[in-house]
Amino acid sequence: MIESLHISNYALIDNIDIAFKPGLNIITGETGAGKSIMLGALSLLLGARADMKSVRNADRKTVIEAVFGVGEYPALKSFCEENDIEWDDNRCILRREIAPAGRSRAFVNDSPVPLAKLEAVSMQLIDIHSQHQNQLLTRPDFQLRVIDTLAGNEARLETYRTLFNTFRDALRKLKVAKARIKRTRDDEEFTRFQLEQLDELDLTSGEQEELEKERDVMANLTDIKSTLYTALQALREGRFNAISLVDDTLAACMSLDSVLSADDAITDRLESAMAELSDIADTLSSIDGDLSADPEELESIESRLQAIYSLQHKHKVDTVDELIAIRERLRERLDALDSSDITLASLEKEARRALALAKEAAAEISAHRKDAAQKFAAQLTELAAPLGMKNLRTQVNVSPADISATGTDKVEFAFAFNKNQPLLPVAGIASGGEISRLMLCLKAIIAEHMSLPTIIFDEIDTGVSGDVAARIGAMMQRMGSSIQVITITHLPQVAARGSSHFKVFKQDDDSATHTRVAELSPDDRIAELALMLSGNPDDPAARATAQGLLNQTNP
Repeated sequence: MIESLHISNYALIDNIDIAFKPGLNIITGETGAGKSIMLGALSLLLGARADMKSVRNADRKTVIEAVFGVGEYPALKSFCEENDIEWDDNRCILRREIAPAGRSRAFVNDSPVPLAKLEAVSMQLIDIHSQHQNQLLTRPDFQLRVIDTLAGNEARLETYRTLFNTFRDALRKLKVAKARIKRTRDDEEFTRFQLEQLDELDLTSGEQEELEKERDVMANLTDIKSTLYTALQALREGRFNAISLVDDTLAACMSLDSVLSADDAITDRLESAMAELSDIADTLSSIDGDLSADPEELESIESRLQAIYSLQHKHKVDTVDELIAIRERLRERLDALDSSDITLASLEKEARRALALAKEAAAEISAHRKDAAQKFAAQLTELAAPLGMKNLRTQVNVSPADISATGTDKVEFAFAFNKNQPLLPVAGIASGGEISRLMLCLKAIIAEHMSLPTIIFDEIDTGVSGDVAARIGAMMQRMGSSIQVITITHLPQVAARGSSHFKVFKQDDDSATHTRVAELSPDDRIAELALMLSGNPDDPAARATAQGLLNQTNP
């Protein structure tokens, strides 16, 4: 429940603090006093868009903060722990701040959070029901959620959604495979032609580089052989070649034993140099002998390279390795086509099995929906009858629908408000007051099945009076015995039912008008009820009636 609410610098509110109580909390005040402003501030905690027009003083920060008593609330605790939000087993504090520059910040238990997470937390703590939300009753998705809530289908739906997503994924895989196989089959002849071209070329990794190297050598053979000739002349074959010069040097040094040190090993080193030079000369001579100007071989290399270049251009790649990869993909594609019947049969079997499991889970949900729908129709009729709808008939139809994320049902509420009226969807046949009372009854029913600690009604009793107003107040009072109820009302019959009563009023000073909120004492409550009854808080008859209402409703 909401323990306290702080609002500062918002619309007509400069600073207010309200300490709400358990049970039924009543908020009254003249039209325009600021009751709806308070709800607007609270809606910011539910993720509503911040509007700078609502900021009272553009130079100050706007703050809305609500403290909730949570106690044992495992779902919310789990959500906070999963999202790295600090958790207190006793209290949960929600805060929204709007900076002067317009930037909005959100906090849960002093942990900064994205607005979506603030909304996710607040939706588990409070439900604000304003008059425009009455139209939810006409929406099929809302009707379905109501029945699921009453049927206790939350865990079943979570399991079902997992199975449905599995089915949807299996169906997607099957569709993708069918489309891929169709494309491959349509292109089969061309694909086989491309593969034959690549297979015929029989490419090997690194082949292109070797061929280009050989081509370059053969294309420059004259220059290469000329250079080899120069090298061999200098080493061994010229008139003054290196080997003969070293040999002369060796002969000269062999006669200098008397002056050369044995440690220097001059002759050994020269003999080693002679051998190394001779070996180099032999290698160069062998290379020179292997090089021959064979036009046919050069033509063959050029032809092979042109075939490679042509396929590279065709497939828009630059290397042989990429062509090899394309060849393998084409082969895999044709192999997959050859085994496509087996592949599709396997995927179809997987999709059928996933569908069967999802339908099985959906059938269980449907059974609970039908049972809950029947009970809800009877309970709603019973609750609404004393609220001026004694001829109300209610029927909740749960009929088959295409499988979706919500199951295999569509839910439709049908009502008849008069004896001679057929059962029809609520849209177009119910007045605003009738829809309001139906929504009140609906909220009263689902409040018993939800762990939501607080619900706020914004003038849901508009358009009723007398005995019906008293019955609406009694219903809210009963709801207040299990959850905290906060209601804004103009009806004294409802206001008298509250365990706490707050009045919203305007107060002027020299420079501005301010919205104030005060919790009423017992005597102040009598005056307020008398004002609501007669327009005069001091009227003796109205005060006596007010006292009588309080005595009747809060014995």
